[in-house]
Amino acid sequence: MSLPSTDLSQSEQVPVHCDVLIIGAGITGIGGAYHLSQQCPDRGFLVLDSQETFGGTWWTHKYPGIRSDSDLYTFGYRFKPWIGAPIASAAEIRRYLGEVIEENDLAGRIRYNHQITSARWSSETNQWTLEGVRKDTGAQVAFTCNFLWMCQGYYRHAEGYTPQWADMDSFKGRIVHPQTWPEDLDYKGARVIVIGSGATAATIVPAMADDCGHITMLQRSPTYFFAGRNRNRLADMMRELGVDEPTIHDIVRRKIVFDQRKFVQRALGEPEVVKQEMLDALAAYLPPSDIAEHFTPTYKPWRQRIAFVPDGDLFEAVRSGKASVVTDHIDRFTEKGILLKSGQELEADIIVTATGFNMNVMGDIAFAVDGKRVDFADTITYRGLMFTGVPNLLWVLGYFRGASWTLKADLVSDFVCRLLNTMADKHAAKVSVAPRPEDADMSLAPWIDPETFNPGYLQRGVHLLPKRGDKPEWAHSQDYWSEKEILPTVDFDDDIFDFGQRPNRDEA
Repeated sequence: MSLPSTDLSQSEQVPVHCDVLIIGAGITGIGGAYHLSQQCPDRGFLVLDSQETFGGTWWTHKYPGIRSDSDLYTFGYRFKPWIGAPIASAAEIRRYLGEVIEENDLAGRIRYNHQITSARWSSETNQWTLEGVRKDTGAQVAFTCNFLWMCQGYYRHAEGYTPQWADMDSFKGRIVHPQTWPEDLDYKGARVIVIGSGATAATIVPAMADDCGHITMLQRSPTYFFAGRNRNRLADMMRELGVDEPTIHDIVRRKIVFDQRKFVQRALGEPEVVKQEMLDALAAYLPPSDIAEHFTPTYKPWRQRIAFVPDGDLFEAVRSGKASVVTDHIDRFTEKGILLKSGQELEADIIVTATGFNMNVMGDIAFAVDGKRVDFADTITYRGLMFTGVPNLLWVLGYFRGASWTLKADLVSDFVCRLLNTMADKHAAKVSVAPRPEDADMSLAPWIDPETFNPGYLQRGVHLLPKRGDKPEWAHSQDYWSEKEILPTVDFDDDIFDFGQRPNRDEA
């Protein structure tokens, strides 16, 4: 097995080589490292992350109340039982990830503070060369690898997205974005406006409500929310019966996936019925007038992600009077707060812009193949995993709707390991994908259909993403239930795959 040195000084002198490099030590990268260690034990690998520790989103985001908006039975790994409330805090998720690292001896494989800036493929050596900088020391670093696995996520961690409204600089208070939450922000007794209506806003508002003088969620239009107890009755019942945790995890995970599929099918097949059911469920928390004005979306269910509100805490904060919701458009900022299109002025000491992410592709790394810059928008994606014209590279982009991100990450990990083992069996130095001759004239479209899923970050960044074709192999599916059947059975002898063969020993 080819194992890279763990001496950090080596990366500052000569390129460190390993079979596989994983970029990102969040939930995707750590899961990928686990699967590599189990399914490809002869492959040497390293995980590189630009942050000072593991966790990705669950480390960089430190706003009040930060929690998952997916249940941890499916957002967690299939191989590591989740024991706890389905909706978990960032600290609980990081503790879970830390256990995976410790239990599987992965700590020595991860290098933090490594900001990779460029990745170059050479067909002469059949290798990637990655260069970057150590953020903690400023030293230049370099790595080479045979296969590059991108697990860095889909948004820029260093900064969030904040629209530029008129006269923002006139506001005398403080403007913050959840993604770069200031450690010194004191909101005790303050008047706070949270701009946004997604999962982040729905988390921040109840988390701050008890300490603020008052907090207002300001939204342009309503969003769909689930609300319910933060517990899983099936898991609780099996624990009372003495069922072991791995079995509980597997059964509950299967049940949730089954229920999610039924819900998505119903949401697509009978959207008005599902919409009314979701609105009726809010009647346990809010009066009809509030539901009609602030929580009745104009779009169909699942055209944007639906967040779960554990124990209805957002609605409880509104009902108590500690929080309120205003549905209106911003005209401009004022010295005291925000002037709305309706003419109403909302006064505030702090304004939180929970307005989304800045999407990036491949971690803002500059890619090149044989000296030619890669623009991923000019490529076609193979099942959302690989790109035409770019060898030995695979990325993970999990599910945005209907299913948890990590369900896709686990599927892709199996795919990568099977691909790497196939390359070893074929004595292949590289693998790339290309349309078959009969696919050459297929029509191309944006990476995902905006008519079926259109959150703001995707609308802003879709021009950066690869194209999809009009055949299943060249499209990106958001359907876990079909992909869990298809990806494990992909035939690597298909003409789509081009394996660069090493000469056999006799020829050599």
